[in-house]
Amino acid sequence: MSDHPSHLVQSGRGSAARGWWPVVLGALVAIGLGCSTNPATGKREFVLMGSDTEVAIGEEEAVRIARTMGFADHPTVGPYVRAVGERLAAVSPRQDVHHTFHVVDTPEPNAFALPGGPIYVSRGLLALLNDEDELAGVLAHEIGHVAARHAVQRATVATPFAILAGLPAALVGRVSQTLGAIVAAPGALAGNVVLAPFGREQELEADQLGVAIAARAGYDPRGLARALATLEREDRLRHGEARKADFFASHPTNPARIKNVTELAATLTPVAADSFAAGRAGYLGEVEGLLVGPNPDAGVFVDALYVHPDLGFTVQFPAGWTTENLPDRVVAYDADKQGKVFAMLQIVGAGDDPAAGPELDGLAESLRSDVKLAPSGERPAARLFTTHRGTAFHLTWLAHRGQVYRLSCVSPLSNFERYREAFGQLDRSFAELDDAVLAQVLEGRLRLVEAEGGERLPDLLTRAGTDWRPELMAAANGLEETHPRLPAGFPVKIVRMEPYSR
Repeated sequence: MSDHPSHLVQSGRGSAARGWWPVVLGALVAIGLGCSTNPATGKREFVLMGSDTEVAIGEEEAVRIARTMGFADHPTVGPYVRAVGERLAAVSPRQDVHHTFHVVDTPEPNAFALPGGPIYVSRGLLALLNDEDELAGVLAHEIGHVAARHAVQRATVATPFAILAGLPAALVGRVSQTLGAIVAAPGALAGNVVLAPFGREQELEADQLGVAIAARAGYDPRGLARALATLEREDRLRHGEARKADFFASHPTNPARIKNVTELAATLTPVAADSFAAGRAGYLGEVEGLLVGPNPDAGVFVDALYVHPDLGFTVQFPAGWTTENLPDRVVAYDADKQGKVFAMLQIVGAGDDPAAGPELDGLAESLRSDVKLAPSGERPAARLFTTHRGTAFHLTWLAHRGQVYRLSCVSPLSNFERYREAFGQLDRSFAELDDAVLAQVLEGRLRLVEAEGGERLPDLLTRAGTDWRPELMAAANGLEETHPRLPAGFPVKIVRMEPYSR
């Protein structure tokens, strides 16, 4: 398929945009345009949705979070976080929502709340905390965001523009929903509205509500300040590293924030209550064995080689490209092309025949006649080359162990020839995982080592053989590298790289 004439492209774009405005305006009416009283602050505010719509949006986003992030498989952290969260939610100033608590399978330290009550912490954040009071402080802060309806306020600002921002993919989808999904998927992030940054006033309100909630639930309200200090320290140490969204990306901080939280916490007296896991040792016992870093279960990169132990295959992506691995897709970008040139691998359905891939994938019937059957290396494959609106699509469907995959290679049509050979090598590289490659796959696990009496932290780390830098291990343990000698039995977190064996 060739490009449409440019005058038709412009005409189609304008008429489609005009057609979207009734949809946008209708949506604004349907979701409850108006003013309401903030249940936590008592302020009158302009919002676009009532509580029922807020809950429905949160439930829909929760499905996307489960699909795109997944949940940690550690046997105890899920129930533990849920128990702490439910104790806090019981004393929230807002009781018209149902809070749920989950640990997402992401290595970046993060926590976030969806409209209507779902709250998430990442396994990466749990690995940096050092006691239950710190965990309670983070969860209470997120409960504070829900209580004050901050995600609703943010969606009020973002929703009309988010709808319009979807137009390019929607227009491509008029030709083929499959092409539209391919264009949209690489940059898609679960909760792109609800995970956007909060404002400074919203963060201050969530801090104030959070420390009060923690104290009412029987936790030391200073826990949030300690958690923020550790996260900020870890963030500074990792400055310059390529990272996905983390806590400070959605929760902006400033030098005065920790001081403000500490001062506010000092004015509060927690009620008497027992912890679920007492003290530092109790908390660390709950999180020992936690996965740290990438999860090989969802695929992992060994340099530019993508290895998926569970599904049993490897794919060699171009060297030097930026890679991103998500539970439902893996993407590699040419860093020089700002996301306009990429390759993406996804499962499109169950089956053993790659010729069935285009139909399983929902490819428009008008494009299926252009699909050619040709081998990819020693494998049968179905291929399609097509273009639309100045973009070239090189699509290959392959079958492996009862699943049909689509490898999408996309670039501007103007420089497709530059990438043709790289795209061809990429789809021919899809291969069965062998034992030699599997043996190269390692995973980081959080382990505990008890200090010997009078031992210094650097000496303990040397003895324990951690795979984390000493300054990161010090930050993760809430200690200084020059910390005085540790008492006998003091539990210290380390990270060890261990063979992947599942």
